[in-house]
Amino acid sequence: METISKIINSVKSFLLDIGEIADFAGHFFKEVFKRPFERKEFIRQCYNMGNRSFLLVAVTGFIIGLVFTLQSRPTLQEFGAISWMPSMVSISIIREIGPIITALICAGRIGSGIGAELGSMRVTEQIDAMEVSGTNPYKYLVVTRILATTIMLPLLVFFGDAIALFGSYLVENTKGNVSFILYFNQVFEALEFGDIIPATIKSFFFGFAIGLVGCFKGYYCKKGTVGVGVAANSAVVYTSMLLFIIDFIAVFVTDIFYDL
Repeated sequence: METISKIINSVKSFLLDIGEIADFAGHFFKEVFKRPFERKEFIRQCYNMGNRSFLLVAVTGFIIGLVFTLQSRPTLQEFGAISWMPSMVSISIIREIGPIITALICAGRIGSGIGAELGSMRVTEQIDAMEVSGTNPYKYLVVTRILATTIMLPLLVFFGDAIALFGSYLVENTKGNVSFILYFNQVFEALEFGDIIPATIKSFFFGFAIGLVGCFKGYYCKKGTVGVGVAANSAVVYTSMLLFIIDFIAVFVTDIFYDL
């Protein structure tokens, strides 16, 4: 009975958090169109998030391209379909692997950073001081960070996909002596707007989710300095779950359009 009670309480707590996050998102949409617009802080956040995450995304994308091609090549070679390698790799990376892996990396890198940063500002009463001084902390701290993650994640996905495809090309060039022009000609022949546009759109939603959950967990951080670690950890956990939910919805909707 105690186990069942704990499970029920955990589910209740999770659902309450989802409701509070939805209310937090509603507050964001109310504030985002109001003046003043914190342009300098927004640009600074875009630079910090993009610049500090680029190397990690690039290395991960490169390794994904290498490993995915190395693992898939023997199977395609067995069926005599090795010429399909560029097409298969490009569609897989652009549609699904690139966006979701990049988003998960940024959830751990950016989401936890936002949660810890805002959490430390909350427990040291810096946010309270901003409210007392007449500054809108939500506008300055939350809106700028959510907008920055929403805009920067699709750019990181784009670079990650490109580097992953380059890693795949290196394997094909080494194993099958395929030229750069031939490989990428086959890549672009296989890709359609129906592959690129849905992946780009869901990348914006991924970025929004990362910024929203990270800001929510940090902005309402409690229990002193211990709460900062909890905020950073829970930001990553909640964001990862939300990313998979968004990805499922995006794939489901896209599949419906393909069937029409």
